[in-house]
Amino acid sequence: MSEDIQQVASEGASEGGGRRSREGRGAAARRASRTGGGPGPSLPYITRKIKEYEVLDEEGLQLIEANADRVLEEIGIEFREDPEALQLWKEAGADVKGERVHFPKGLCRELLKTAPSSFTWHARNPERSVHIGGKATVFVPVYGPPFVRDLEGNRRYATIEDFRNFVKLAYMAPSMHSSGGTVCEPVDVPVNKRHLDMVYSHIKYSDKPFMGSVTAPERAEDSIAMAKIVFGDEFVENNTVMMNLINANSPMVFDETMVGALKVYARHNQACVVSPFILSGAMSPVTVAGTLTQILAEVLAGASFTQLIRKGARVLFGTFAASISMQSGAPTFGSPEPSLVSYGAAQLARRLGIPFRTGGSLCGSKIPDAQAAHESANTLNMTLLAGTNFVLHAAGWLEGGLVASYEKFMIDQDQLGMQQKFAEGIDLSENAQALDAIREVGPGSHYLGCAHTQANFQTAFYRSPLADNNSFEQWEIEGQKRIEDRANALCRTWLESYEAPYLDPAIDEALLAYVKSRKDSMPDAFT
Repeated sequence: MSEDIQQVASEGASEGGGRRSREGRGAAARRASRTGGGPGPSLPYITRKIKEYEVLDEEGLQLIEANADRVLEEIGIEFREDPEALQLWKEAGADVKGERVHFPKGLCRELLKTAPSSFTWHARNPERSVHIGGKATVFVPVYGPPFVRDLEGNRRYATIEDFRNFVKLAYMAPSMHSSGGTVCEPVDVPVNKRHLDMVYSHIKYSDKPFMGSVTAPERAEDSIAMAKIVFGDEFVENNTVMMNLINANSPMVFDETMVGALKVYARHNQACVVSPFILSGAMSPVTVAGTLTQILAEVLAGASFTQLIRKGARVLFGTFAASISMQSGAPTFGSPEPSLVSYGAAQLARRLGIPFRTGGSLCGSKIPDAQAAHESANTLNMTLLAGTNFVLHAAGWLEGGLVASYEKFMIDQDQLGMQQKFAEGIDLSENAQALDAIREVGPGSHYLGCAHTQANFQTAFYRSPLADNNSFEQWEIEGQKRIEDRANALCRTWLESYEAPYLDPAIDEALLAYVKSRKDSMPDAFT
C-alpha cells in the first residue's frame, strides 16, 4: 500500500440508424456538453474568483508560528536512516543529535525563500498543463486504496485493470485536471514492478499531468526515467512534469523511504508535496491549535530540505487532516475540527509563499450513501474555500481511503464540476446584470420566454448528469433509480466509449522497452 493508506491500514452504438437517430445522438451530445459532467473537452484548471475563508487572525497566526519554531528548535524532527540528510542539515547550521535534527529559529523559513510560489505542472499534451499556486485549484483523483468497489457492487482487491479504468475515467472527466498517481494499488502486479505499469498507464491512457512513484527511491528514479522518455531530459530537468506525495510519518518523523524519494525528485526539479499525515488524537494533539503547530513544524522541516537538495526545487505545503473516534479509534471525516485545521494550514502556507495541498472528497462511509455525500461535501467545500491549490483525493474515495469506488468517482466528479462553477464567482458583466430582461418582463410576469433567458439558458446553470430533478411520477416510470444506479450506468457508458489520446508510437515503444528491461532485471516480489 502507499501514502495515507499505509497508516490507516495498519489499523457503441451501431452505425446507421437514420437521420432521426443521428439527430438524437447529437442532441444528447449537446446536453452532455452543457452539463459539465459528461466526457468531452476538459475544463481548464480553476482560477478562483472568490476570496479565501480565513479562521485565524494575525495574533493567532503568529502564535502558531512561534509554537512551531519552539517545536523545531527544542524538540526537533527525526530524519531516519539517511546519513546524507543528516550531513546536509549539519552543513546548513542545524544541531543534529543522532537522527534528530534541531533547527535554529528562522533556518527553515530562510531556506524556503528559494522555493517558487507558483509553477506550471506540464502535461504531455500542452493544452492540459495546469498552474500550481496563487488562485489556481487543480483536482486530482483518489490516491492509494488497496481495494475497489466495482460496478457489480463487490469490494475486492484492486487490479491493474481497475487502475487503467480509473486513469481513463480521470482523463474523460472534464472537471478532473490530472490522472493522478496511485489511483488504486494493483495487487495483481508484483510490488517491486507495479510502479512501472502505473506510470506507463498514466502516460498511455491519459494526456493529463500525472504523479510519480514514491514507495522507494529506485522507483522514483524509474518514474523520472520514463518521464524523460516522454518529455526529454532537458525539459524534465528544467520543468515540473510530475507531482510527488511525500508524507511525514507523523508525529515528527521523516523515514528513509520518503526522504529517499524526496531527494530523487527534488534533484530533478520535480515537485514534492510534503504532507504530514494527521489523525488528530493519534498522530497529533486532539486540539486544532496543537495540530496546526505540529503540521507547520513538520512541513517547514520537510519542505525546506528540498532546497538543500536543489535550490528552487518545487515544493508544496501539504496536509492530510482527519480526526479519530475517541470511542473506536477509527478515522472520521467531514467533521468540523479537520476543516478548521485545513483552513488554518492554508493561511500558514500563504504566509510561507508556497502552494498548498489539502482536502478532497473524503468520507468514512463504506458505500456511496448519504454519509459519504455529506462528509465529502463538507470536506470539498472547505477545500475550495480554503484556497487549496492541489486537491488530492478529489474523486473516488470511500471507507477512509481504503477503497476506490467507481460509482463514488462519478458522483464526485459531478460535484467537482459544481465547485468549478462556484469558483467563478459572480459575473458582473452587462449581460449578467440583466437589466434588459428586467425591463422586458416587468412586474407580475415571468422570465421563461424573454429574450435574455433564451440567449443564456444553455449556460445559465450547472447541469448535473446524475441528479434527478424530474417529477416523482417520471422517476417511477424510469425505474426509481438512486444516484448510485445512475452513476453506475454513466460509468459503464464512459468506459465503453473511451478513446485513448494520441501517443507517439516511438515514445510508446521506448516506454514499453524500458518497462520490460526493468522488470526483467529483478525477480518478482509481493512484499
